[in-house]
Amino acid sequence: MPETAISNLPEFSVTELSAALKRSVEEQFALVRVRGEISGLKFHSSGHVYFDLKDDKAVLNAVIWRGVAQRMKVRPEAGLEVICTGKLSTYAGSSRYQLIVEQVELAGLGALMAMLEARRKALAAEGLFDASRKKKLPFLPEVIGVITSPTGAVIRDIMHRLQARFPRRVLLWPVAVQGEKAASEVAAAIAGFNAFDGKTMPRPDLIIVARGGGSVEDLMAFNEEVVVRAAAASAIPLISAVGHETDTTLIDFAADMRAPTPTAAAELAVPVRAELLAQTLDFERRFVRCFGKAMEDRRRHLAQLVRVLPRPESLFAAQRQRLDVTGDKLSHALGRNLQLHRVGLEKIGARLRDRMLRDRITICGERVQGLVARAERAERARLVQARRRLDGLARELDLISYRKVLERGFALVRGEDGAVRRRADAIAPGESLTLTFADGEARAVAGEGGAEPKAAKAPKKLPPKDQGSLF
Repeated sequence: MPETAISNLPEFSVTELSAALKRSVEEQFALVRVRGEISGLKFHSSGHVYFDLKDDKAVLNAVIWRGVAQRMKVRPEAGLEVICTGKLSTYAGSSRYQLIVEQVELAGLGALMAMLEARRKALAAEGLFDASRKKKLPFLPEVIGVITSPTGAVIRDIMHRLQARFPRRVLLWPVAVQGEKAASEVAAAIAGFNAFDGKTMPRPDLIIVARGGGSVEDLMAFNEEVVVRAAAASAIPLISAVGHETDTTLIDFAADMRAPTPTAAAELAVPVRAELLAQTLDFERRFVRCFGKAMEDRRRHLAQLVRVLPRPESLFAAQRQRLDVTGDKLSHALGRNLQLHRVGLEKIGARLRDRMLRDRITICGERVQGLVARAERAERARLVQARRRLDGLARELDLISYRKVLERGFALVRGEDGAVRRRADAIAPGESLTLTFADGEARAVAGEGGAEPKAAKAPKKLPPKDQGSLF
């Protein structure tokens, strides 16, 4: 190429060229629908979602901004085949183009069913669908909580059916049953009914989650994981009545009972009042009939027993005769017994004489005198032994008494506090002292150099039995 031709080409900076390419791509592909399989899925901490769309020959980078990702009906999952709608743009930082996704749709019903089946298996593996978790429905609930749209025909069908079968109090929690907010509102309603304390609002005895029929996409809110977990965690028995009889959603597996239609849910919730009354009346008639029949049978049986039993006179005749004979024998026996005791008493009385009693008294008196003499001798001997022991203890006490020491010329010195002063340095000058001798006590006052009598008083006689110790 000639130099003049090259010099006439416009010159771009890298940024200018990247911006020009960006405008060209965005203008040419302002709105496109791309079908492919999701791979390399990454949920960034900023809220943006990054992934790749690929087929068997090419890969296209894609991004979902945070605001769009929060409104997505279909949550991106790795390996899921989807149709993404958005615009094509470029990213100058790495010189690549990418798809800015505005909407994500599943690529056909087969992909949607595969996603729901995978989700069902994952939740079933956690035990949310186990039969052991199912709670028994109350026979006749006082309050029924209904979670559905307040404007649809579902609530009217339920109320009409309840009125026809057995009127009950109904609490309606209005929710959206389709759209982006439906799943979160249904889950919040289930948790809200369970949170009632029964004070400000009556707590439902039964919950019905209901929605009319629709396509698979319309019922997707009841396939969301948050709704399934809320239904499984409900402490109140829950009936799922979503769609028609052929429609199946994941909440049906977690609910305690599945109803094919909302009307059928009302039929499962309460019995028929007229049938209960008829059944009660039938039970009453059967009871009266059975009671009358039982009484008649017992009356007939009693009449048969009366005919078999003998007459009362014949039953007690033998016993009466035996009683008469025994009474006659008893009167003769009492007289005979009294006569025998009288004869025995007379024999014993004949053996008793005054001399015998006096001899017995004399013998007993001599025995008592002997016992008294023995007791006096034993007492005297014991007193002598005790006196000897006491004299020995007195001698021992006299030997160890401090008075023996005082008789040899010693004295016991006590201070004003009564304590014994054993050393001279323990006596304070001018202290009043008490001197104890063998024959009495004397008072003294300690001088500057020790203890010297100052104004001694007359000795005080010690008591004769003062056996205190010198030390």
